[in-house]
Parts: sequence; structure tokens; C-alpha cells
Amino acid sequence: QVQLVESGGGLVQEGSSLKLSCVASGRPGAMAWFRQAPGKEREPVAAINWSGGATDYVDSVKGRFTISRDNVKKTLSLQMNSLKPDDTAVYYCAADRRIVLGTWEYEYWGQGTQVVVSS
Repeated sequence: QVQLVESGGGLVQEGSSLKLSCVASGRPGAMAWFRQAPGKEREPVAAINWSGGATDYVDSVKGRFTISRDNVKKTLSLQMNSLKPDDTAVYYCAADRRIVLGTWEYEYWGQGTQVVVSS
């Protein structure tokens, strides 16, 4: 069983930076960040394999967001730069028992942290 707790959300201005963190318990394999904007379905943002050697990003955040992990501290991070109002959403941390990437299907989910980007 893996439990996930996110933190770091908040209200920022367009163009600002924000770093989200997720603390895991148990033995998470591949991990990812998803987001859900008001009135929209949850969508993937970025993913990282167990070793941290492979990452994947959706086109809308490439070059602006960076996903990373620390397996000793069991933390997952998302550094978000050049934030836009379209990035406003609840951001969720996710984990799975598999250690590789290749699918956006994840078994374990956190409760989410709100990010609001004002223009």
C-alpha cells in the first residue's frame, strides 16, 4: 500500500514559479503528477520512473515544468516555472507498483493541492 500527501500549492501571479511536493509511504514505483481544472477531466502532467532516469511530460508543460524524485526521502517534486492561468488546477500526486513508464494508469492517489495562477 502506498499513501501520498501533496503540499506546496497556492495562489501566484502569471509568470511566477511554484514547487509542489509529495511525500510517499510504502514502496512507490513510477510516480506522476496529474491535474484537474474546474469543469474539466483530470489530465496527466508529468511522470518519472522508479530510478528517476526517465521522465515524460505532456506538451503543454514541456520546458516549463520539471519532475524529480528522491527515493531516500520518498518524495516527488514538480518545479513549475513560467506559470500561466491555464495551469490553474488541483494537482494530484500518483504512484504505481510498476517501476517503468509507458502508461498513465496509476493505482495510488493523493488528495490534491490547489494551484491558482492569476493574470
